[in-house]
Amino acid sequence: MIWRRAKKASDVADEAVRIAVPLEIEAAPPSREHRHSLLSAIVGSFVEAWDEVRINRTRVLLSLIGIGVAVCALATVVGAGAVFGQAQTEQSERFSGRPATIGVYPPYLENGVERADTAQFIAHMDAVIERYQISHSTPRFRGSVGVNLLDGRQYSAVQGVSAAYGVMHRVELGEGRWLTKTDEQRLAPAVVINDVFYETLGRPDLRTHPTIVLESDTTITAVVVGVLIPEPFENGLSLMMLPEPFVSLLGTGRTEDGNLSYELWVPEEQSAQLEQAISREVTASFGEGWRADANRNDYRVWGGPDPLEPLQWVVGGIAGLILLLGALGLVNISLVTVKYRVREIGVRRAFGATASRVFFAVMMESIVATIAAGVIGVAVAIAIVQNPAVQNLIAPGVQDLPPFPLEAALLALGASAAVGALAGLMPALVAVKVKVIDAIRY
Repeated sequence: MIWRRAKKASDVADEAVRIAVPLEIEAAPPSREHRHSLLSAIVGSFVEAWDEVRINRTRVLLSLIGIGVAVCALATVVGAGAVFGQAQTEQSERFSGRPATIGVYPPYLENGVERADTAQFIAHMDAVIERYQISHSTPRFRGSVGVNLLDGRQYSAVQGVSAAYGVMHRVELGEGRWLTKTDEQRLAPAVVINDVFYETLGRPDLRTHPTIVLESDTTITAVVVGVLIPEPFENGLSLMMLPEPFVSLLGTGRTEDGNLSYELWVPEEQSAQLEQAISREVTASFGEGWRADANRNDYRVWGGPDPLEPLQWVVGGIAGLILLLGALGLVNISLVTVKYRVREIGVRRAFGATASRVFFAVMMESIVATIAAGVIGVAVAIAIVQNPAVQNLIAPGVQDLPPFPLEAALLALGASAAVGALAGLMPALVAVKVKVIDAIRY
């Protein structure tokens, strides 16, 4: 009796050891061989999927054409949107200056009646620009001058700006060049005129250094060195010159007339602090009762909706519909392909292929096929968007053409992979249900 109990106890201990050993093995971390086996399985699934796509390429070609076209449309609209958006940005910067452009205006008494002395305001602004080490700044003098032309005397709007104005406002010229600091040494001031003015002069060759006579407080002869590009609805004469010849021709004028302001191009992240600091310093320099305004003028403070957003939604919706139709065609072809491969799948199951391996392999066929179509579609989209003729059609005159946006390529490839996963889900589920016995029937 005692011997039987001892034997039972020994058997129980042996059973406990037998059970404990597998549990200990299962709890151990995966070995290097296990990780290599998993990686090999994944890579093998990709290679196998690509082989199946090549073997059945005639079956999937038509459906992949639709997916490739949809991916190309999706990537093209996003890429073209970047180019068009850059054109809109540059147009806004020509009008209001680059971010962040701060406009500083002459101080005035709080009763609003009296404005600051022009010379004093200019001196204070020169000190502010030097103190804050602002590399790009310009005064903006405004006025009107008489011009003696062949058909009589006419009046032209005139602005006195520094050479930095061309960079700050992305000045684009149709002919000639922009003003430079070396023009300050010229005896005959250099001027840049608008296209209407150039047409009135008869469009002379700028290499001949055409001159115009300007009359105001004094009379000077100026040399035309550049012509601005035509602007929509432009119907008057206008010209630009450096501040020094402007003051010589028209004087500084009175700040009450609103003919003077300063523009400062500063880092955008510091614009709010500089607005307050400059306004405070200019106000303090004039004394109690005076107030100076310094505000951002560039387009980013305006806000407003993106003008390209409705078009992007429309084209994106059409591309999504094409992707869906391509996915449905790919599902039908994949289902037919799986039915033809019942014998093959059954044999693989007989040799130990797990359900997850079969599921992953069949789904990867659709994903690899759609990704291949997506890569081709993105390549075609890049070729379209980066074509100079297309860029000139979308956004003529863009100075800083952006590269093809990476997010457009990633979005298109992600969409193609998602479509492949959805298209391969149902055939993969059908393939998992294939049994070994099914291989015998086919």
